[in-house]
Amino acid sequence: MRPREFDHDEVLRIAFDQFWRKGVRGSSLSDIARDAGVQRGSLYNAFGSKEALFLQAYERYADDYLLALQKALGAGSLRKRLTALFDLTITNFRSGSPPRGCPTTRGLMELGATEGEGLDEDARQAFANLVSRITALVRETLSEGAARGEFNGNPAAAALHIITVTRGLAVLERAFDDEPQLREIAAHTIDLVLGRKGS
Repeated sequence: MRPREFDHDEVLRIAFDQFWRKGVRGSSLSDIARDAGVQRGSLYNAFGSKEALFLQAYERYADDYLLALQKALGAGSLRKRLTALFDLTITNFRSGSPPRGCPTTRGLMELGATEGEGLDEDARQAFANLVSRITALVRETLSEGAARGEFNGNPAAAALHIITVTRGLAVLERAFDDEPQLREIAAHTIDLVLGRKGS
């Protein structure tokens, strides 16, 4: 008897939710299969390994996140767009109960220092690719703001600064569980990049 077909996208969603909550090391294919209502062997046949399943699930997450980010950066003044960027970032970290943190930062912490230990080079490249694509969107937004006279700095340097702050926010969120602090840092960063409101 052939195993029943499963909804690939739904399995990726369920798997990523578990990876996000528990980390890759803390997640098991057996638990993912149970939650998805499929056989563990079906997951192996479809994806090959837990790490390969994680990478496909992460790529799906990355595409969804980039679409949400493009929307957040798509309208209003430059200040409003950057505020929307930080709001999306912080809301993403704080989602879930308890909050799940940043999946990219969590994944980077699971990279193996040696062969066969933790996530591998493919995962590192996937994380770096998402950060690079986010940085490019922010740089483009700052360049457009400069063309409208809303920004007079270096878009590439400012984009790197903003993305570096978002990585720091991911760590502070895990350390202190203090959302108002994260939002205060975000507002201060926007002031540093654009100048204080009314100044």
